[in-house]
Amino acid sequence: MKKARFSFIILAVAMMVLALASLNVGTVRAASSQEYTIDRVDHRIEVLYDGSVFITDTITVTGRSAQDDAVVGSFLMGFPYKYGQHVLRYLAYNATNSFQVTPNVPLEGHMGYYAVEIAFPQPLSAKNGTSHVFTAGFVLSNNLIGKQDVQNTSRYTLDFPAFPSLTKTASFCNVSIVLPSGAAYVSGTVTGFVYSRENLVPFTYAPETVTFTVAGSRIMVVDVTELKREIIVNGIGELSGSDTYRITNKAQLELHFVEVILPPNASNVDAQDQFGRRMTKPALSDEKTSRYNVTLLDFVEIGNSTIFKLSYSLPNAVYVAEQQDATDSFILTFPTFSNLNYHIGKTTTAFVLPEGARLQSFNRTSDGHAYSLTRDVFQEALGITGQDVISLDSFSIRILYSYNTMWLAFRPALWMWALGLLASVVAVAWKRPKTKAQAVTSAAVGGRLQPEYLRSFADAYEEKLKIMAELGSIESKVEKGKIPRRRYKVQKKTLEIRLGTLDRTLDEYKTRMRAAGGHYSELMLQLEIAESELREVNNGLKSDEVRHNQGELSLEAFKKRQDDYQKRKGNAESDINGILFRFREETR
Repeated sequence: MKKARFSFIILAVAMMVLALASLNVGTVRAASSQEYTIDRVDHRIEVLYDGSVFITDTITVTGRSAQDDAVVGSFLMGFPYKYGQHVLRYLAYNATNSFQVTPNVPLEGHMGYYAVEIAFPQPLSAKNGTSHVFTAGFVLSNNLIGKQDVQNTSRYTLDFPAFPSLTKTASFCNVSIVLPSGAAYVSGTVTGFVYSRENLVPFTYAPETVTFTVAGSRIMVVDVTELKREIIVNGIGELSGSDTYRITNKAQLELHFVEVILPPNASNVDAQDQFGRRMTKPALSDEKTSRYNVTLLDFVEIGNSTIFKLSYSLPNAVYVAEQQDATDSFILTFPTFSNLNYHIGKTTTAFVLPEGARLQSFNRTSDGHAYSLTRDVFQEALGITGQDVISLDSFSIRILYSYNTMWLAFRPALWMWALGLLASVVAVAWKRPKTKAQAVTSAAVGGRLQPEYLRSFADAYEEKLKIMAELGSIESKVEKGKIPRRRYKVQKKTLEIRLGTLDRTLDEYKTRMRAAGGHYSELMLQLEIAESELREVNNGLKSDEVRHNQGELSLEAFKKRQDDYQKRKGNAESDINGILFRFREETR
């Protein structure tokens, strides 16, 4: 029994030794599988229109392992650590696949580097003589080109990593700095826009600068924070689009205009600002890339943001085609972000199909975009969102949808049915005998304004009251030092513009209500009296405050007059709220 137990122990120990030996062999083999050489690196630094920097490193590696099944599972690379805070996005890919990238990892224990690890989904063969080519890309913020010369606005200085930081020697590294056409070299710690180095040593640390000039508006240092695009297809295949941009001025000067890329073949382009004011018609500056120059109504100060919207038409013959092998089926093909030459923080694209259409299918990309489908009673829309979008993210969306052209008659038929019903009601009412009282009632009904009109007036007036309250609030805050005076001026100007637009709209409403006569005219008269009372009260409050501060009005008299004014103000506001309440009641 003891002999059998001893034999079992010996056998178990032998198996453990074999297991450890096999694990050790595997470890050695894994280590040997990382054996490769870096034959060439093409280091490309491109300055985009918005001043952001797109760096790509196209790397050629060759295996040098004697084992046929040796592989390269991952790759480490980076650049000086100070550039890490400017990284907006990182990616890696080859001709067929995208690779997973892990950011901010140690560069084999070396300090002072921002590094990434690129994991290949299918490990690269490390067999001796087998070569592979892949690309690593980094989008860096426009803070690296923030040193624009105020005296000479066409002169810029770029801070950039002159070479990549690798863990092995690269036999040859070719570098090219890609700038807008017409750029000229001025000076720098590098010799020009194109240079190279043989036997680039591991862990190269090379932050450099270059100063250059570029004529015109080839570079506008702005942050394109968000783009919302909507493409609407109607029943006969006609397309209309709108792009809403939010941008922030990062340059050293006020921003007067900006250039944006529209979808190819866009026409009838119009622009309006965030308050709905019509802007100068955008001018086509480059037909090949569909680039348009947008002139802003209000100059954007340094560090401030603005929003504007572009509306345009698109040719249906280019984008929509009927599917040949199916009836009532159509294909919408749309190129997204083609010719894009700037970085966009967030994008939202919505494709709105005709009423009655049903989405059958669409092609998804593997680039990280998120998709959503919105359905209501009669209409469907496909939404696509993306983050940190650049030209590399351009792809063509192909949407297959079914649509019966009988839906073209849906809205007209609905209106005809409604009109027919209304005509029937009127005919029945007309045939009934009319007493004097009924005649008076009919006149009263005929003179009544539509509920939607009254509701719109009440909504607009309440919006005006909110803006006036907000103006009073920011004036109080700036007097108490709670907000900077510069911020106060910007907010005040924005609110005053909105208030002016609302006042013009309300004047049109009031004119129509006076013309309607009856109690509408009386209510408008009461409203004008209340508004006049409010203006008088507000002017009196300000005047008394000035007189009190100058010692012309005693504290007791000042408080008494303030109390009287507040009572008059409360009564006037109650009258206005009562009028708005009456309008609300008529809409129910």
